[in-house]
Amino acid sequence: MGSDKAALDWDGEPMLARVVRVVAQRCDPVLVVAGETSAAFRGIDDIRDRAAPGIDRVKVHWVTDEQEGAGPLGGLVAGLAKAAADGADLAFVCATDMPLIAPELIDELRLGLTDSAQAVIARDAQRDHPMAGIYRTDAGPVIADLVAGGERRMLGAIEALNTYRVGVSDADWLVNVNAPEDLHRLRMTTG
Repeated sequence: MGSDKAALDWDGEPMLARVVRVVAQRCDPVLVVAGETSAAFRGIDDIRDRAAPGIDRVKVHWVTDEQEGAGPLGGLVAGLAKAAADGADLAFVCATDMPLIAPELIDELRLGLTDSAQAVIARDAQRDHPMAGIYRTDAGPVIADLVAGGERRMLGAIEALNTYRVGVSDADWLVNVNAPEDLHRLRMTTG
């Protein structure tokens, strides 16, 4: 992308602030996993200030102990460990670069949760979206073992877990931006 996705402007607010605001409609607390060296963490005060409208800032917690270089899996491990330590059995997980996310995504994933599922992830017509899912916090140690073994792919986690896939009613919720062109194209089609 060339810059920190968390700070990218989406409709007048940083993308991370928007995601936090939406997720906070269904999740309490909201855990934001970002290493202390990340631009997102360095901009924590700005993100908190801009995310504040409609959000109880006490509900937003930063988790900064993710393993450096472990990618999204390392963040998943850190987030699940914090959620488990706080007494949560389940955690909704999403990426910061999903500007069209809606609380209904969480609702639909929750409907797909069964006693045997360790993870319920969104699926659209093309692919699985492991960074849009509900994970049982007790799956954290399984994922931590994968990371310790060198795994860095999110697909590695969903392959190791008993994962259910849910086709969601609005694939736009799953759109993420990985390049400036993606962001431009999305602004043109939604604006």
